Amino acid sequence: MNKNPAPISLIGAVVAITGGARGIGNQAARDFTSRGAIVVIGDLDEQATVDAAAAIGPRARGFKLDVTDRESFANFIATTEREVGPIDVLVNNAGIMPAGPFLEEPESVIDTQIDVNFRGPIIGMREMLPLMIKRGRGHVVNVASMAGKFPVPGLAVYSGTKHAVVGLSASVRDELAGTGVSISTVMPNAVRTELTSGLPTERIGILKPEQVAEAIVASVDNRREEIAVPRWYSVYPALPVFLPTRLQAFLKKLLGVHRLLDHTRIDRKTRDKYDERIAGSSSRTTDSSSQDDSRDESKVA
Repeated sequence: MNKNPAPISLIGAVVAITGGARGIGNQAARDFTSRGAIVVIGDLDEQATVDAAAAIGPRARGFKLDVTDRESFANFIATTEREVGPIDVLVNNAGIMPAGPFLEEPESVIDTQIDVNFRGPIIGMREMLPLMIKRGRGHVVNVASMAGKFPVPGLAVYSGTKHAVVGLSASVRDELAGTGVSISTVMPNAVRTELTSGLPTERIGILKPEQVAEAIVASVDNRREEIAVPRWYSVYPALPVFLPTRLQAFLKKLLGVHRLLDHTRIDRKTRDKYDERIAGSSSRTTDSSSQDDSRDESKVA
């Protein structure tokens, strides 16, 4: 078998995106279609998915998907391949980001983050990769976060799930060597979506969804293992090796990373609205028929 991943032309390629009704996923869908791809959006809110696809145009479709449910993910892939065509690219983008002190986070919220942010990509890859391997070509993009490379107080479990996605992706990528299939992990800084709504992000250089979507699309060509957005953030994980502990603490203070624990700096009304929307996003903690997924790309697609 070839050592290098098989090239994928986006003209006519089928791209499946979880959490694609809004935010990063929706922008990526638009960018992929502009490159000639056919995009299939998966989302828990079926109507939002259909509406998002219609707004993009005839090169987009939308199907219901709960990334925390294996049967739902399998049906999403099967329906896409039957009605649209073999999937060339899978973008595991769905994720949620509750914020607050670790010891105060409810068990149900912890479980939901693990199910959506970590088990979702696991399920997606286990359902999708055998088909790609059989065809000898394909690409998976797992959208993680720079929080998966360094600690963020106030986002302990979220950060933990993103660390897990980074490690999972790297390990599976090595297992796929020689199959023609590749995995890229995209790790953005904070992005202006509903995940960060109401949070004090003014010091950390918040990104636009377009910047992350650009990196996602580009990964199909470059097949890089890890992609930090912005690119220069890739130096951050190496800093603890070279910087004294006191200097690290000073830089964290300068960036204001502990602000997520300062309730006086959080727009509680806006944040509560987001928390209500992501409640019950896991099929393990609630019946999927009662789930409200009108949030951003954090939607359990």
